[in-house]
Amino acid sequence: MHHQYKLNGYNIVLDTCSGAVHLVDDVAYDIIGLYQDHTPEEITRIILEKYPDREDVTPEEIAACIEDVTSLKEHKQLFTPDTYEPIAGEYKNRSNVVKALCLHVAHTCNLNCSYCFASQGKYHGDRALMTLEVGKRAIDFLIEHSGDRRNLEVDFFGGEPLMNWEMVKQLVAYARSIEKEHGKNFRFTLTTNGVLLDDEVIDFCNKEMHNVVLSLDGRKEVHDRFRKDYAGHGSYDVIVPKFQRFVEKRGDKSYYMRGTFTHYNTDFTNDIFHMADLGFTELSMEPVVCDPSDPCALTEEDMPVLFEQYEILAKEMLRRHREGHPFTFYHYILDLKNGPCIYKRITGCGSGTEYMAVTPWGELFPCHQFVGDNAYSLGNIWDGVTNTEVQEKFRSCNAYSRPECKDCWARLYCSGGCAANSYHATGSIQGVYKYGCELFKKRIECAIMLQAALSAEE
Repeated sequence: MHHQYKLNGYNIVLDTCSGAVHLVDDVAYDIIGLYQDHTPEEITRIILEKYPDREDVTPEEIAACIEDVTSLKEHKQLFTPDTYEPIAGEYKNRSNVVKALCLHVAHTCNLNCSYCFASQGKYHGDRALMTLEVGKRAIDFLIEHSGDRRNLEVDFFGGEPLMNWEMVKQLVAYARSIEKEHGKNFRFTLTTNGVLLDDEVIDFCNKEMHNVVLSLDGRKEVHDRFRKDYAGHGSYDVIVPKFQRFVEKRGDKSYYMRGTFTHYNTDFTNDIFHMADLGFTELSMEPVVCDPSDPCALTEEDMPVLFEQYEILAKEMLRRHREGHPFTFYHYILDLKNGPCIYKRITGCGSGTEYMAVTPWGELFPCHQFVGDNAYSLGNIWDGVTNTEVQEKFRSCNAYSRPECKDCWARLYCSGGCAANSYHATGSIQGVYKYGCELFKKRIECAIMLQAALSAEE
């Protein structure tokens, strides 16, 4: 399988199964499109009829191009057969280790964001803070179930994790105190709305946090529309100076700004550019996922606008890179030469198997987006996974488990999509969130164009 498209003046051909990307001229683009269903004689006739005024389009040149395409096919750089489907299910069945935990250290928040999927951090339940005892047991659980894996991930999440900051520090210290004896290396991340960010938090994060996610939706009027405190005041003016100070002191360590766009700001590129102009260079902007009846929900009418926005973003990123002012966008980060490995491409994020969320009470869920849904409770950090039936459903999720995905050119980039988004859109983790699929494919097209263009200019 392959995928052809035109974007920003580039003719792009993606070979799905090898991952090879080819930038070609108009004639080669057309020949590749005809190659599988036409004979060389038919291709020659069609191309000559299409380009009657091109002196460089001759039967000899067409034949040479066809030979080049054949060579690419023989070297498995084009029309590469798919050999991954038979082993897709086996990959997850072989893995019985837990690699990462998302610790919900605070089921409470100091903001009252109206679009919050977590019901203002309560996850439709009681407000609570994780105790150090539960946190330590979660770390022990991760070590016990990590097998021979050395690098382990722990995400501090909420609600707002800084509302339980002392416990976070103590838990990091505990993990550091035992990692060497168990042959492990912990990598911590933190997601924060920034309200409680201060120099002490910044210094600690710069020492201990592998990555930090900072929540900012962009322009002041956009951010303050939803991200308000309980008195109804927007948080933009409070957090932006703190985020700027954080990034200044962060140096070359990882962070990224994470925003959400809704029906109210389908021109979300202006929010991304606003953040870049504030000095933030590691950016992400996610489409809201909510009930279709919610006024902030994205609509079918928004789709072409969003497609255009993703193209605008890629073109502007390319322009700024050429001018020496680059920034990254999370969904456009692709390594066209090396990765990720095929295991990751097929199996996805590992929710419910290699990755789980832990509530303040020690209950296990497949990921943070399932927390509070009793049907998806996996067990707890003392007894382990007891709801093996649900875990097996997650184990079966892969790039080939949904019929709609088997013939999709983007399946080895999305790995079958987000199980949580599928569940919330269709009622099943094996369903397909079609709206999200279309946005994802557009992002990948833009990402490939951007990375291919940058590579061509090196």
